[in-house]
Amino acid sequence: MRFLSTPAVVTALRSAGCVFAEDEAELILSTARTPDEVTVMLNRRVAGLPLELVLGWAEFWGLRIKVEPGVFVPRRRTEFLVEQALAAAGDASVVVDLCCGSGAVGAALAASLDGAALHAADIEPAAVRCARRNVAPFGGHVHEGDLFAALPDTLLGRVDLLAANVPYVPTDEVPLLPAEARDHEPWVALDGGADGLDVLRRVAVEAPRWLAPRGHLLIETSARQAPLAVETFTHSGLNTRLAVSEECDAHVVIGTRPEALG
Repeated sequence: MRFLSTPAVVTALRSAGCVFAEDEAELILSTARTPDEVTVMLNRRVAGLPLELVLGWAEFWGLRIKVEPGVFVPRRRTEFLVEQALAAAGDASVVVDLCCGSGAVGAALAASLDGAALHAADIEPAAVRCARRNVAPFGGHVHEGDLFAALPDTLLGRVDLLAANVPYVPTDEVPLLPAEARDHEPWVALDGGADGLDVLRRVAVEAPRWLAPRGHLLIETSARQAPLAVETFTHSGLNTRLAVSEECDAHVVIGTRPEALG
């Protein structure tokens, strides 16, 4: 049995409305191991399944992050969160990836920080299962549960770097997201409450107890939400600043725990 030709795959993808049909065709053809797999993957993509779920992986920070249905697909703009975390890391020895989803942020940090102990957590069983596969090469530990409740108490006051890609889409706006997100990703990974900041507030309030002195909390947010997010961090006793990437359209709030808590 012969593989479908590249032009045939491109034509099918373009007819389905895929803007980057040539790039997607190359990825499908290079990932599939058999002609039958090409056909199955192409049919799934034409039916509207996100490309990353068709392939079974997403590229993030130079890594191939395994993804599966029911798991939030890491966005390339979140690489700015990783970049800012690494800039703040210093000699961080304990790293936490909260609301970890596939574990992409944690895997990227662990890959870049030599010898740091990585813990990740998510409330979704599918995300936990997926994250364990992605952080295993770096010796990371993944815990299932709601935010900090999932973490072992032994981490209290010891976390040097806490990255949290929390859901921040306002509830009323989730149905307006592109179909690939609203139809194929878990609502809990998207819905941030009435103003999109419910989970961010919970993390900011609890984080100082878990952070080591001069430890850092970093959370991705939107341009519209950034001022209130900065205010929330500050009210939690953190020394706060906002990092912005115009190129990535990314906003990261960075809070540092003072040497002594107030």
